[in-house]
Amino acid sequence: MFMVLLCTAAPAILAQDVSKFVVDLESGPVWQSRNDVQIPNTEAGTRFSLVDLAGEGPSPAVRLYLTWNISERHSLRSLLAPLAYTKTGSFSSQVDFAGESYLPGDPVDATYKFNSWRLGYRYRFLDNERLKLSVGFTAKIRDAKIKLTQGSTTSEKTDVGFVPLIYLGNDWRFAKQWHLLFDFEGLAGGPGRAFDVALKLYYAINDRWGGLSAGYRTLEGGADVESVYNFAWLHYALISGTYRF
Repeated sequence: MFMVLLCTAAPAILAQDVSKFVVDLESGPVWQSRNDVQIPNTEAGTRFSLVDLAGEGPSPAVRLYLTWNISERHSLRSLLAPLAYTKTGSFSSQVDFAGESYLPGDPVDATYKFNSWRLGYRYRFLDNERLKLSVGFTAKIRDAKIKLTQGSTTSEKTDVGFVPLIYLGNDWRFAKQWHLLFDFEGLAGGPGRAFDVALKLYYAINDRWGGLSAGYRTLEGGADVESVYNFAWLHYALISGTYRF
C-alpha cells in the first residue's frame, strides 16, 4: 500500500521541483559592428553606415524574460527587449535618406530603434540531471525606426512587423552549481533574416530561487526590399539575474 501511494505521489513531487514561473533580467552594453542603411532601396536613396556616422558604441541595453512552465516539458516564454540610441556624427558626402538630403560636414543626429517583443513555445525533449535540450518556435513583433536630423531637416523610416523564429536551447550542468546555457532564436528566408544567439555561464545560487549569469549575445539580420535596406550586427556583453517562484 505504501509503495502504491509513493508511486502515485511521485509525479506531483517532481512537478513541484519545477518552478512555475521564472523571471530573468538581463543587462549590459551593446556594440554595433555593422549597421548599413539605404532608404529607399532605390536610386533615390544613398547607402551609408550608421557605424561610421554614430560610432560602434557602446550603448546600454536591457531585456526582461518571463517563462511560464506549464509542465515539466512544456513552457511559454515572453521577452521585452527595448533597444534605442541617438548619436551625433557627420557625413563625408551628401546622403539622400527617406526623402531628404543631408549635407557633408554638418552635424547629424542619428536615432536607431529596434525594439523586440516576443512570445514563444518551448518543448524540452531531453531532460536529465546533466543535460536539458529544448526546441520551439517564437512569434516576434519588430518595432523599428531610423531617423536623421540635420538642423531643420529631418526624416525617418518606421517599421512594425511580425517575424516567425525557430527556437533551440541547451542547459548543460557541468558542475554542481554551474551551467552552460545556449539560447538561439532565428530564421532566414526571402529578402531577410534574423538571428539572436546567446552563450551564458550560469551559477545557481539556489536550485529553486535562481542564480546569476554572464556571457555574450549577438543579434544579426535585416531586410533587403525596395522600401528599405538595413542589415545590422550587434554584440552584447551581458549579466543577468534569475528569480524562480
